[in-house]
Amino acid sequence: MLLPEIDTHFLVEFATGLLNTPSPTGMAEAGIEFTRRALADFSGLQLALTRKGALVAAWPGQRDDAPRALTAHVDTLGAMVKEIKSNGRLKLTQLGGYAWNTVEGEGCTVFAADGQQHRGAILLSTASAHVHAGKVNETRRDGDNMEVRLDLRTASREETEGFGIRVGDFVAFDPRVEVINGFLRSRHLDDKACVACLVAAVKSMHDADLRPAQKAYLHISNYEEVGHGAAAGIPADAAELVSVDMAAVGDGQTSDEFHATLCVKDSGGPYHHGLSNRLRELAEANDIAYRVDIYPYYGSDGEAYWRAGGDVAVALIGPGVDASHNYERTHLDALVATTRWILAYLLN
Repeated sequence: MLLPEIDTHFLVEFATGLLNTPSPTGMAEAGIEFTRRALADFSGLQLALTRKGALVAAWPGQRDDAPRALTAHVDTLGAMVKEIKSNGRLKLTQLGGYAWNTVEGEGCTVFAADGQQHRGAILLSTASAHVHAGKVNETRRDGDNMEVRLDLRTASREETEGFGIRVGDFVAFDPRVEVINGFLRSRHLDDKACVACLVAAVKSMHDADLRPAQKAYLHISNYEEVGHGAAAGIPADAAELVSVDMAAVGDGQTSDEFHATLCVKDSGGPYHHGLSNRLRELAEANDIAYRVDIYPYYGSDGEAYWRAGGDVAVALIGPGVDASHNYERTHLDALVATTRWILAYLLN
């Protein structure tokens, strides 16, 4: 059957809104709620939150003898306040795996436990070239040498605490979203771009008055960046799981920013051969631009479910994303290809 049309304006608009919604791992409620509100506009989906805070949408299909699940995550890289330094600045602890130099100079928001939000920037503690000269280049970028300079009048621990900031407060990095020449450039395309593809696929089917071939579950994870997002929350009757997450672009990879990618192996091992091959067949039958790749340093929510004992076939698809876990970029072509692949999977 012909795949329904995709509302690309909606896809980009939803992605932009979600990217601008802070949701670091451990504080992803706003991203979950943003997605829940979007899915609530489409009839036929039964929405629920797990006790862990993930969003699960159950979607009745034409059959229910082998239900399917798809998962993508709204939680992102981020940080928490590890220490309030004697000079009033903040030492951080990381949420997720990234190099400190990838966030150097980035704006950020500190979410105080009392509800206040405070702005700042992540800087090297020896940031001034006019003061520290060669040390700017020589200083190792790590948790001991990076700090948040708050946009508050504070020069001591006590003054910073006076603004309500405490150890354990969450810190979100500015996404800096920009859409230009078909490219979507932002932090946290991993994995908000894929959540946008899932929601856009739902809209396409809703607009065309189509139902999935099998009962389907959409699982929106909130702890993927620390490795256990979909370890719980996938309904027990699901027979297979497609994880929708970004494809790694770089030297030695076949993935690029203009194609969707089928990952057949990552650092956790191979994905399910039969399900991966079925996805290849669907892509070829529907003229979907795709690549096949292996990611050397990567894990997914599908693997988290496997490690938790999930007895399902698992495969992984997603759009190519350049500079992963850095200031990322993808192209609308890859997002559309991924969305069409989701549609082909749901409808066949």
